[in-house]
Amino acid sequence: MAEPQSPEIKIPDPVEMSRNVARIAEQSQRLVADFLQRQSGGDASASQSMMHIGAAFMEMTARMMADPAKLMQAQMSLWQDYLSLWQRTTQRLLGQEAAPVVAPAKEDKRFKDSAWDENALFDYIKQSYLLTARWLQSTVQEVEGMDDKTAKKVDFYTRQFVDAMAPSNFVLTNPEVLRATIESGGENLVKGLENLLGDLERGKGQLAISMTDYKKFEVGKNIAATPGQVVYQNELMQLIQYNPTTEQQHKRPLLIVPPWINKFYILDLRPANSLVKWLCDQGHTVFIVSWVNPDEALAAKTWEDYMTLGPLAAIDAIEQATGESEINMVGYCIGGTLTASTLAYMAEKGDDRVKSVLYLVTLTDFTEPGELSVFIDEEQLAALEEKMNSQGYLNGQSMATTFNMLRANDLIWSFVVNNYLLGKDPFPFDLLYWNSDATRMPAAMHSFYLRNMYQRNLLVKPCGLTLKGVEIDLSRIKTPTFMLSTREDHITPWKSTYAATQLYGGPVKFVLAASGHIAGVVNPPSANKYSHFLNTKLPKDPEQWLAGARQVEGSWWPEYAKWVQKYAGPKVPARQPGDGKLTPIEPAPGSYVKVRVVE
Repeated sequence: MAEPQSPEIKIPDPVEMSRNVARIAEQSQRLVADFLQRQSGGDASASQSMMHIGAAFMEMTARMMADPAKLMQAQMSLWQDYLSLWQRTTQRLLGQEAAPVVAPAKEDKRFKDSAWDENALFDYIKQSYLLTARWLQSTVQEVEGMDDKTAKKVDFYTRQFVDAMAPSNFVLTNPEVLRATIESGGENLVKGLENLLGDLERGKGQLAISMTDYKKFEVGKNIAATPGQVVYQNELMQLIQYNPTTEQQHKRPLLIVPPWINKFYILDLRPANSLVKWLCDQGHTVFIVSWVNPDEALAAKTWEDYMTLGPLAAIDAIEQATGESEINMVGYCIGGTLTASTLAYMAEKGDDRVKSVLYLVTLTDFTEPGELSVFIDEEQLAALEEKMNSQGYLNGQSMATTFNMLRANDLIWSFVVNNYLLGKDPFPFDLLYWNSDATRMPAAMHSFYLRNMYQRNLLVKPCGLTLKGVEIDLSRIKTPTFMLSTREDHITPWKSTYAATQLYGGPVKFVLAASGHIAGVVNPPSANKYSHFLNTKLPKDPEQWLAGARQVEGSWWPEYAKWVQKYAGPKVPARQPGDGKLTPIEPAPGSYVKVRVVE
């Protein structure tokens, strides 16, 4: 029987290593000097934010110490778990079988390397971490007496700490990294340091973790490449009309209002998963708003401006482009929140040009806004406003970091291990290219949104908000409504979005898709993935709705296509961009979408 071969150990080339170290040292010196210059005076808002997080943990500690018996019980439970782990590890070391005390969740990819199970030492490290993480989080969650907001904040940042301290994130406790280090003679760590410095340089002093190979993608060439023309633009948006793909189209055009927290082409990544192209193929004249990536010149732009220069301007432009005054609308995430605000405004003005609306993962009732509420308290909002007012906008990287923290293991630490510890280049992935293509938020608009929606929840209150001198009330919206939410959404929790089913004044259809905020929405029928849930009844309790729903395999897209046909009108000859009164300005996807915060 052949002996198993040990991995080949590479002896580092001292000359090449010296060159690499010299290059890294030069790059580091330049980055440190640039960082110090940018940070002169310090970031007061960040310091204030950290102080308030620290205060939350101080309160948690004080309440925990007030009940020493409960704390001792938790400690005893942890010790018992460790005793079981030591006993079973000893059994393994003696060659006996031993069931694990704790195992990672099925979706946890951190411990996928076989050594985490096969090697007794690494199995012990893994289980020790999982036991401690479970104990720490459960102990924090069981502390009594804290208000709900403080409890959520403590729980969220405890999880951030737990995720950061995973043994997979360190060289000496990650078997895959150790193996790579031995086999490459440490070249992986040198390459990883180069990757780290490159990301710092790309982020202009802030760490902008590379999630994909950015050179493999070009907006307008292999993503956001559905043919069309920009037919209208103003200072906040460009309006794209897509070329028809059928000989006839429905009479009423379809307008998509995407979020401006990210760029519109999440709905047009590639032909195979483009909702834009698929809707064109169903015979719709598709228009989409491409929001500007604002700078300090647009600092004073408000929520009203986004409504006026966004959907209202687009509806007027569509009539000029097609001759049709009646349309159907789609609003995605914050674009859906703006769409609901717009329809409420139009209802008060007696304007019924929108004949149906599709809301994609849209919050209008912010009573339970999910984990993003961790960042929305008075102290953090005041600090954020101070920062925004000093530069005129919220930096796109700050917003991207916030969203990445909601799924830190997948969107932060997996790349730390791959890029910096293993020294690998990230895999080309269109979705992660889009995720890294950050956008800024105008100071006035973003402050209004956070305070009036997240903090005060005024949109859901009758006459709680006034737009263009008009008090709005979402219950006055009679437009037929299709609502799509996703079951594993970490940004707009489906039970919170469901609350709007009890609010709108017109007929409502609610559909719940499997997966999350992005994958559940961008799920073409051809992918044959996931499923969705249907229920014609709309009880007040979302759990009751789900209990009575039937599960349908595959994409929700055909369900919407069938529903919207009732409002799409008869077929007419296909319309080409430029057929109407609007002269095309430039080919899709236009120039606004190509402005990047980080190159």
